[in-house]
Formats: sequence, structure tokens, C-alpha cells
Amino acid sequence: MASGRLIKLLVFEILEFAAFSIPTLVIMEQFAAAYQMTRNGADKTHYWLIVSCSVAYVASVSLLIWVPIKVLLHKKHRLTKKIKGWRPVMMMCVVCTTLPSFSFSVAVTEVQKSMKGSAAVLPNTLPDLPVSLVLTSLIIVDIIEKLRIYPLRGRQKSNEDKHIPTFNLQQIKTVTDQGRQNEGDAAQPPQAGRAELPVPSAATAQRPVPEQAGPQEPSFQSGILRTLSQSDVRAEIFLWSFLLWSDTVEMMRVAGHQAVYKSAWVYPVYVFSFISVLRIILTPQNPLQSFLGILLQDLPFIFVRLSLIIDLGTITPVLGLCKNVLVTLSYVYFSHLTKLRVFSTFEFSSF
Repeated sequence: MASGRLIKLLVFEILEFAAFSIPTLVIMEQFAAAYQMTRNGADKTHYWLIVSCSVAYVASVSLLIWVPIKVLLHKKHRLTKKIKGWRPVMMMCVVCTTLPSFSFSVAVTEVQKSMKGSAAVLPNTLPDLPVSLVLTSLIIVDIIEKLRIYPLRGRQKSNEDKHIPTFNLQQIKTVTDQGRQNEGDAAQPPQAGRAELPVPSAATAQRPVPEQAGPQEPSFQSGILRTLSQSDVRAEIFLWSFLLWSDTVEMMRVAGHQAVYKSAWVYPVYVFSFISVLRIILTPQNPLQSFLGILLQDLPFIFVRLSLIIDLGTITPVLGLCKNVLVTLSYVYFSHLTKLRVFSTFEFSSF
């Protein structure tokens, strides 16, 4: 009977490969259908030719890139330890799946424009399935890569001990050390006429930033409230993985608006949406995540959303623009401006 670890590995690999291959096949099929409609004939040679090319592309990329890298990652543990700060699996998905999928999504609109002869007779909105399928597949692979280090059965012990207070071991003295210190103090006679001044140590020379008193959070130790207040990091991975890409999902929704995809605005929307996806290549705890989040998503989206609102009206929510502006300004202020002398003085906020 197969072990639980083997079953977990097989399920994860099957889901990852499905998320790697299915979006390209679906979007290429839509491109083939749109191109076949421009031929105005019953012959489906061009349709099956494009579909066969998409199958050949997925098969070749899987055999030449996906499978060899996956085997190396599972067999060569030394190689895995040397990879720091980025994830090869996510890079393969972004480059080999997301990039061609976004490219052929734009190509579908161009083919429809050439077929109709005018952008005015195009449908009001583009189908949401291709874009949602691509982003959902990317998020699923991200979740699987984060879940690999956690067991799928049992409870996390870290959640049970999260209310246990932690102490600094350097501040705790044993009974023996305290006795030796008292004996040393008793052996030294007091010197008259000499005032001893406390010598500032390295710990006291660098004063820590005082902590502000925030609102007290409740802690439930028993009863039904304890059951309701329990949380698990494995469940939170699903939540934060989807919330992380809500801004990109909203931007791709704007790309399906008729005023966007019927005009040239569809190109910058798709380009900057793909650029924002590049952040997923980094590991979740990479120190560059915050900076790249501003550089690749919030800062470009400010200019894209502001330009769309000025030219086409509020087809993109103003809330999204406010989010990008506030996130960018807060990062610049708290990460860089507070280091200047003018903003470096710590002050307690009044309640």
C-alpha cells in the first residue's frame, strides 16, 4: 500500500501539471476557433492545425523542460538547497504558460477585429474563462508549492503554543550565577569617598524603540469560543494566495471591457498585468517581495488606472487606484523617509 507521502507527491504533481498545461490548450483552442471563423468555410483544416500545434507545444515543453527540472528537484537535494530566493516551478509556469496564454488572448481580439471589419460590432465583453483559468492555475501552483513543507493531516503544534509567552534567555540568571555574584559583592569591601557610576553597556547604549500600547486582543482558553478562534497556517495559505492577486485579477477584468479591448488600451493592460505576475517567481519570505510588489504592480498600476480613468472614465474602480497610491506612498515613507533626520524622531500617538 502506498504511503501518505507518496500519495501527496502524486496528487501535487498531477495538479501542477494540469495547471501547467490546460490553460495553454484552452486559449489556443479559442484562438483556433476565432481564426476558423475568418475563413468562412466548412473546412476545419486551419482549426485542427492550430490545435495540433498547441498540443505539440505543450508536449514538447513538458518533456524538454517540465519533466527534467522536476526530476532534478526531487533527486538532487543539494541542488534544491542552492536555489535561494526564487522558485523554478513558478518560473516555468510564468514563462511557458502565462506568457503564451496572455499573448494569444490578445491575438483572439485582433482576429475578431479583422473578422468583423470594425471594432464596433464586437461583443460587449470578452469571455472571462480564459483569464480566470490562467490566473487560477497560477495560484493553484503557488498554493501547492507553499503546502509542500506542511503535512496535510494532523494539527499544527505552532497554533497550540502561540499564546505561550517568550522570554529572552540572556535576561534569565540561574541560582548558581546569582550566588556567585552575591559572594563576589560580599568579598569586595566598600570604598569610602568614591561614588561608583553605572557603566553604560552595549545593550543600554542602543535604546530600543518603545512599543506603543495597542488594543487588547481577547484570548479564549476553553469553551466554544476557543473552537471558533482556532486557525491554521495551511488554511491561511489558500486565503492569502488569492488575496495577493486580487489587484491583478481586477486589472484583467478591466481588459475584458469593450472600451478597453476594442482600443489600443488592451496592450498596456495585458503587459503590465503580466509584469505584476513576475513577483510569484520569488519565495514567499524573500526580502525583496515588498519592493518588487511596489515596482512591478502598484507603481505601474497607478499610471495605467489613472490613464484609463482620464481617457475612458471610471471603468476601473477608483478604490483600486487609491490602494495603489496609498500602498506606494506608505512603503516609501515608512521604509525610506523615516530614516531621515526630519522623520526619525519617535513619537507616541495620542489616544
